Amino acid sequence: MKQLNVGIIGLGTVGGGTYTVLKRNGDEMARRTGVDIKVTHVADRNIELANELTSGDVEITDDAFALVANPAVDVVVELIGGITIAKDIVLKAIENKKHVVTANKALIAMHGNEIFLAAQKMGVMVAYEAAVAGGIPIIKALREGLGANRIEWLAGIINGTTNFILTEMREKGLTYQDVIGEAQRLGYAEADPTFDVEGIDAAHKLVIMASIAFGMPLKFDDVYTEGITQLAQSDIKYAEELGYIVKLLAVTKRTDKGVELRVHPTLIPEKRLVANVDGAMNAVLVQGDAVGPTLYYGAGAGAEPTASAVIADLIDIARLKDANDIQRAPALGYQADQVQDLMVLPIAEIASAYYLRMHATDKPGVIAAVTKILADRAISIDAMIQPAATTGADIVLLTHETVEKNMDTAIAEIEALSDVEGKLVKLRMESLG
Repeated sequence: MKQLNVGIIGLGTVGGGTYTVLKRNGDEMARRTGVDIKVTHVADRNIELANELTSGDVEITDDAFALVANPAVDVVVELIGGITIAKDIVLKAIENKKHVVTANKALIAMHGNEIFLAAQKMGVMVAYEAAVAGGIPIIKALREGLGANRIEWLAGIINGTTNFILTEMREKGLTYQDVIGEAQRLGYAEADPTFDVEGIDAAHKLVIMASIAFGMPLKFDDVYTEGITQLAQSDIKYAEELGYIVKLLAVTKRTDKGVELRVHPTLIPEKRLVANVDGAMNAVLVQGDAVGPTLYYGAGAGAEPTASAVIADLIDIARLKDANDIQRAPALGYQADQVQDLMVLPIAEIASAYYLRMHATDKPGVIAAVTKILADRAISIDAMIQPAATTGADIVLLTHETVEKNMDTAIAEIEALSDVEGKLVKLRMESLG
């Protein structure tokens, strides 16, 4: 039986999980592929820990570039993260005509165009299933399983940290500040949670999915990103009263004007399956013109769920490493000369329905003034509640769809009313129907 020699760089959580699952299920992989996929080399700064995990069954070094240069290694698995050394490692592996597997969403989102071009020139594969949604096979689904479809839009809950926080806020009536410490204690959030809670991690993953869905270059700098740190518990409660659940949603749509790329807190109807994805789980909803809506759900992180995706890429390479370019799935799902540089719409040009909350003086005429401003901008109201308050009153409105720049103009006029106190809260809404 042929053997595929794998070199893992970074034997941390995912690297350790990959080694463990491959060792445990190696016979199963061989039955599927006719190839013995075997970790033969490891690079990690902690040689002692690497020896302990592998029981000395592999060649271990603390020099990642030595592993990349080793002629005995067929595939380099990059699992160290970051976008500096990791980029150098991946490009050097490609230069040495080695196939690459990575779980590094930031690397692919920010430098994938360069990396895929280099791989194409050298005739090697760069696989990255584990970079998006952990163990959920969403890359393969978009690139291959849904290949007969024109993808119209997709929306995903693709950051487990923020989903855990929002679930706790909704179920326990807690504030963001109440929950973030618990999320850190349980290991759901990093000591510095900025990448997660400000939506950057989700934006990395979104731009990868959008590029595959629409056949466009990776455009991370064009993603509109808004996090959850300013989200009030009262807005989660009011949304629930109105039949909605607030999630940090990553959304991309293909429209006649261009492509939408955005990550932000979003009200979703509670009857939608994706609205009921709780805790640290992930889900991606994809709308294809032929298949309709399809939902992909599972663990978005963790040692073995992510290892499952890494090994799925290794299986593809085992089957296709000697194939020609036509037989392999293109890196972004479309032939390189068919990737189109589609325009990304600025957030001011997107169309959405909105949730608005304002605090106003409790006296007649305020609601009439607000509704007139909205009507003057052709913004119609879908629902309204006015919860009881001891001083003044919260007014909560749901609007029908309008262009964001029109909504922002109306909000500025409402905030200028003498009876409206402070800034309005604006959240976008998606029906996902």
